[in-house]
Amino acid sequence: MATSVVPPQLAQAPPPEPTRRRRVRHKGAIVGFLGPFVALFILFYLTPIAYAVWQSFHKVEREGTFGKATEVFAGFSQYTRVLENGDFWASIGRVLVFFVASIPLQLGLALLFALLLDSPLVKGKSFFRLAFFAPYAVPGVIAAIMWGFIYSPQISPFPQVADNVDLLGPGLVMFAMVNVVNWVYTGYNMLIIYSALQAIPKDVIEAATIDGAGQVRIAWSVKIPAVAPALVLTGVFSIIGTLQLFNEPRVFQSISSAVGSNYTPNLMVDATSNIPDYYFAAAMSVVLALITCTLSFTFLKLTQKRAFG
Repeated sequence: MATSVVPPQLAQAPPPEPTRRRRVRHKGAIVGFLGPFVALFILFYLTPIAYAVWQSFHKVEREGTFGKATEVFAGFSQYTRVLENGDFWASIGRVLVFFVASIPLQLGLALLFALLLDSPLVKGKSFFRLAFFAPYAVPGVIAAIMWGFIYSPQISPFPQVADNVDLLGPGLVMFAMVNVVNWVYTGYNMLIIYSALQAIPKDVIEAATIDGAGQVRIAWSVKIPAVAPALVLTGVFSIIGTLQLFNEPRVFQSISSAVGSNYTPNLMVDATSNIPDYYFAAAMSVVLALITCTLSFTFLKLTQKRAFG
């Protein structure tokens, strides 16, 4: 009869020790590094948001024409004014048209330039990378003034074009501003996509080349799918930036009668707060922030499955 022999080290193995929570070290350093950020984040980000929300639920009442102003709770009355304000929703419609006219072209050019810079066929990459990115270093106000100078028939260095094409008229002024925004931000988005292209493993490109794929096929089948998350990121940035459109139409107000104080939502908020009607302006700001969050998260939800797998 065979007898099984248990190794002594297994028979006398000690029971596993209970899992202990890892001790957090350097608590003082963590607080020291995070404390300034948290304080500034609360002071300059959360506090203004909370104050705007608080203002949006209040209004000013006076006793008579020259009576003392009293701040009282107004419930949702300011939001009712926003929902019934046709100029506000017309401005939202204009920035959505601006988005459709601007962003596909802007991101398409950014992707094309990034692919060309990443291609081994292009020489002088450092020069072109700097040249494409340089307009982003120009402040938006300066860029709008510069392009307004070119568009204006009286002072344009290209009078034959400016005299025959009314770029500051009601039919084309939006596309004139689209050109300014695309000139500034195409290089910025190109740099984000180009950085994503640099993260693609070289052996993947080499394997596609050995299989006989040309540069166009590699770009279409390997590089563009790999940078899809970067394209989604630039798309979200573009949605937020378009709804925050302010500098370019503000500058164009001084050179074009087609751009009024209600051309974009941010111009309306600025004009309303200058009346001053801070409570109505606060309600418009909160509604605009909610629309921006809704569109950004909807875009992210629709694209994240395809982009992130």
